[in-house]
Amino acid sequence: MRIAVVDDERPARSELIHQLLDIIPEAMISEADSGAAALEMMSKDIFDLVFIDINLGDMEGTVLATAVKQIMPKARIIFATAYSQYAVRAFEIGVSNYILKPFDKKRLETVVENCRKELEASCTKPLTNRLPVNCNRRIVLVDIETIVFIETDNRSCVIHTKNGDFTENLSLGEYEKRLSGHRFFRIHKSYLVNLEQIQEIFPWHNKSVAIKMLGAENENKILPVGREKIKELRHLLKI
Repeated sequence: MRIAVVDDERPARSELIHQLLDIIPEAMISEADSGAAALEMMSKDIFDLVFIDINLGDMEGTVLATAVKQIMPKARIIFATAYSQYAVRAFEIGVSNYILKPFDKKRLETVVENCRKELEASCTKPLTNRLPVNCNRRIVLVDIETIVFIETDNRSCVIHTKNGDFTENLSLGEYEKRLSGHRFFRIHKSYLVNLEQIQEIFPWHNKSVAIKMLGAENENKILPVGREKIKELRHLLKI
């Protein structure tokens, strides 16, 4: 589970992260100390749970929550606040829940468990097995399981499949959203890969790692893994 903690006070962030790791030891947690930093972080990663302090230094938490809902509709948002009156506002804008400062671990466990159940329920909904791609004035329905990886190419993306390549004028972040729920992972700002199509992982420059994908046409293609992505990739592959 990927979790974001957004709070402009370091002690509050540290305490919440500590309690979350006690509850979900396997969680991958990122943190931001402002609304702007949070938006930048969320332009690069997708999160399951997002904890937002109501009073951020540069913007209201309610404003950030509204933006997060647009960026990641499936994410569960929880307000972290010292003021219980914000509970009403939370439900008005569709926030999943709220927790009060100082944090109560039992309350946090309940909120996390409820969010986990909601996420699991959403994942049981049927997923489409084909991805529509606009290519040369036609729409090609690509079988998702045939996609090996997707990479950025200037302002477009190239979708590499077992049956050939397709280019479409969409961002990699958009493909990440569309393929949410399938076994795809963004290893780098430029690459989104099918975890089932990874052939090899090996050491790379500056203590990083890189991967090779299945398929003879990809045998000489080396895809670098961002340092901040290595731990999560290993977790997803159970290595």
